[in-house]
Amino acid sequence: MTDRPIKRPGPDHPITIEPNPARILVTVAGRVVADTRAALTLREASYPPVQYIPRKDVDMSLLERTDQSTYCPYKGDCAYYSLPLGGDCCVNAVWTYEAPFAPVAAIENHLAFYPDRVEVAEEKAVR
Repeated sequence: MTDRPIKRPGPDHPITIEPNPARILVTVAGRVVADTRAALTLREASYPPVQYIPRKDVDMSLLERTDQSTYCPYKGDCAYYSLPLGGDCCVNAVWTYEAPFAPVAAIENHLAFYPDRVEVAEEKAVR
């Protein structure tokens, strides 16, 4: 059991998760790391939106699990990966909530990338 706080999203700290119909392409050093049309856009309070990409659409062979971990009282325990082909700037450049709290359960089996450490391109969906 943990004594860490667990908080629920609400009016003072809203969190929404919506499917993103756009194609999201993540590259590092010219290599495609992720390519999906099934990303989830997570919007949390005043933070910039984050694209969570299904693990199945990520080339996991390019990622290396690290010992880094953090805790979010709204989402749970967070694990990190590095992208060795990107060098030092790509250490802990990828994060995931492997057992997220119920209000954000949709991001389970998804990864997010720091956009200042990798190239993230979003091609708007054609309607």
